[in-house]
Amino acid sequence: MDDQGCPRCKTTKYRNPSLKLMVNVCGHTLCESCVELLFVRGSGSCQECGTALRKNNFRVQLFEDPTVDKEVEIRKKVLKIYNKREEDFHSLNEYNDFLEEIEDIVNNLTNNLDVENTRRKMEQYQKDNKDIIHKNKLKLTREQEDLEETLEFERQENDRRRMLLLQEEQMQQLAKKKNKQALIDDLESSQLPASMLLAQHKDRAVQLETQLETQRKVKSVTFSTGIKMGQQISLQPVPKIEEALYVHQPLQMEMFGPDVPEYELLGTQGYLNHVRTATPQDLAGGYTSSLACYRALQDAFNGLFWQSS
Repeated sequence: MDDQGCPRCKTTKYRNPSLKLMVNVCGHTLCESCVELLFVRGSGSCQECGTALRKNNFRVQLFEDPTVDKEVEIRKKVLKIYNKREEDFHSLNEYNDFLEEIEDIVNNLTNNLDVENTRRKMEQYQKDNKDIIHKNKLKLTREQEDLEETLEFERQENDRRRMLLLQEEQMQQLAKKKNKQALIDDLESSQLPASMLLAQHKDRAVQLETQLETQRKVKSVTFSTGIKMGQQISLQPVPKIEEALYVHQPLQMEMFGPDVPEYELLGTQGYLNHVRTATPQDLAGGYTSSLACYRALQDAFNGLFWQSS
């Protein structure tokens, strides 16, 4: 990160740690000082590629590679137009093709590949799907509003609990002060022994702590995740259930025919002489010549000795 710098004034983050780099739609970087100097009239051209730029479109560079910032900005603009959802398609394949098309558009605009045709394609898509784009924008707005309401509710609950805790602390400190002052007054005016007064003071302090603990129990509140405040979640490990291990039993098939040669002896007995040899692609998929021959023999021998009753 220290070797990042402005290509115009050659200032780097190593020499100036507070250097703020800015990036625009073309993906080329300038420092904040050069942006203020070159775009004093509000618009100008990029020093590297000559693209016409506006000052208010510059934003702080977030990633080490400015191309990533460019891609993020382009993806936001593309997704505002290509905002269909999976439920808008008849099949998953159509939805996947739609996502692939989005990636192609983002890649073309990011790497300056066939930019004019890509932009014309986006404009045509926007005209052809104007209604569904508007509908999905409204749907997204409603979802964002619901999310913001939920977050606002949780913020209010956090503020309320914080205020309750603050009030409880103030009440606790005030009660302790009163109890301490009461002890001092009793020691000054009472005729009882000091040891008895101290014992009474300790009893009152214990009762006060009990009352404060009872008041701290605030009514549980359910978060958006469904978990209630104050809910005790068990962290104990799940108990193991002792079960008998599975033992494989070979399948016994009633052939009603002659015995099939052993699987391992098919090659030595000549059964594989006229069976197609498995290619490396077949072996990768699990196919072997012996297996195919063995199953063919099972089908051929099966039922030869069967007689109707």
